[in-house]
Amino acid sequence: MLTVIVTSLFLALTINILLKKINLPTIIGYIFTGTIIAYGFNLHDAVNNHTLKEIAEFGVVFLMFTIGLEFSLAHLKKMKNEVFVAGTLQILITAVIVFSISYFLLDIEKNVSFVLSLAIALSSTAIVLKTFNETGEINRRYGQRSLGILIMQDISVIPILLTIGFMSSASNSSVTDVLGEMVLHAAMLLALMVIIGKYLLEPFFKAITKTNSDELFVGTILFLAIGASLLAHELGFSYSLGAFIAGMLIAETRYKHQAEADLVPFRDLLLGIFFVTVGMQLKFDIISSYIHIILALLVSVMILKFVIIYAIIRINENKRVSMKTALSLVQVGEFSLALLELARTGGLVPAPYGQIMIVTIVLSMIITPIILKNLTFITDKFNKEEEPSVSQDLTSSILTNHTVILGLGEFGRNIADDLSASSEKYIAIENNIESFYKSINSGYNVVFGNATNKDLLRTVNLKEAKYVIVAIDNPKKLYQVCDTIQQIVPIEKIIVKIHTKKESDIIDEFNIANVFIENRITSKKITELIINEE
Repeated sequence: MLTVIVTSLFLALTINILLKKINLPTIIGYIFTGTIIAYGFNLHDAVNNHTLKEIAEFGVVFLMFTIGLEFSLAHLKKMKNEVFVAGTLQILITAVIVFSISYFLLDIEKNVSFVLSLAIALSSTAIVLKTFNETGEINRRYGQRSLGILIMQDISVIPILLTIGFMSSASNSSVTDVLGEMVLHAAMLLALMVIIGKYLLEPFFKAITKTNSDELFVGTILFLAIGASLLAHELGFSYSLGAFIAGMLIAETRYKHQAEADLVPFRDLLLGIFFVTVGMQLKFDIISSYIHIILALLVSVMILKFVIIYAIIRINENKRVSMKTALSLVQVGEFSLALLELARTGGLVPAPYGQIMIVTIVLSMIITPIILKNLTFITDKFNKEEEPSVSQDLTSSILTNHTVILGLGEFGRNIADDLSASSEKYIAIENNIESFYKSINSGYNVVFGNATNKDLLRTVNLKEAKYVIVAIDNPKKLYQVCDTIQQIVPIEKIIVKIHTKKESDIIDEFNIANVFIENRITSKKITELIINEE
């Protein structure tokens, strides 16, 4: 077993290093890794191991948890047309057309057609939003349209997974009994979660953060995500539903950003395992037998999704924005793999159909980064009019050309006051719970978290900041913070306030020009006062 694990890690690292050079996502590397080890160690049957499946499923669980953290009613209200109108229309129209073709024209069994139609309706949130966030295209009109549709797809994953779960387990029960039990259990689950979220979550987090223990905070997030998943599972729902609701509850607290940043490594690791298990299901004999169907399906799906999305967006957008949005979402996404896996384990989708769909999805995901990289080039071939920028917030990383203050003690608050008085945008990160609550109650724009966490720094859009002010009084953390941020922003944007020359020596290797030593500045001012007095 240890040989398999070591080999898998080596292959995943090596393959992804190579794929990153050609801008392909790590998901593809994990899938290739799973295929290689399945053949290398004869592990095709291992994918049916219950323990392995549960571990892999928690990649999707943590993904749904982080989606819950980003689920903001305020954001949805701003984007109601993109999310609820365009997003819902895209899912429904795509699913209806695919189901009709599959069931009525191709004579594929009804349950299989239903699952396939839902799988094809979904696109890749991971690839599209990751790429758009990195390039800044999320702030373009087509970025907004794409985000709205993807949000609706993410929301729809919950009822889709629930539906397939009940289709798998309720074959011997009447529809009325199943619906009645589902409604009762849903009411129980929501009641429990709301009570916990309203009365227990905030005091619990406050007690944990007062310990100033990073590992206890991480343990708390894992406990809440896994505990909520287990509760939902015991009531007959998917693990993912519980995690999603838990994420939504934590999103209403002041610990959302740090919770997301701490969970990302676990999510990505377990998602890697999930996609490795997906790759283990690929069998070359089936692929070679159905390669003509796979290629025909790939082209047909991408053309169909392009036409549907283009037509929906074109209702109230220009041709260029509609085309870019449609091109961005022509792929089939990672949630479709989870959906197919759930349907496969529930006996709803026979092996040949599942294999054909998995290969088609993988190919569409491989093609997507290439399309996104050449989005403007492709669109220019058909339409050269310019789309407008979007000034409103589309993600949690809303600020640009702003100042990030790391540490909101008295000095940090003074800086924030002066920036506010000058109508300058800023956001602060504070890790001391008492200082955090004091700042929140005083109306400062501050989030709770550890300034050394790169995922948290992304949420405050550090890369787009005008300046980053380091106002941390702990010399031990000073080096870690400066080491982290100088990897993200140029050193000329970094301003460090420290007390003594000794602290300056700690960060000397980073060659930060804007280092202000408090004792030196104070001594100079006093000396100048004495000299001028004479």
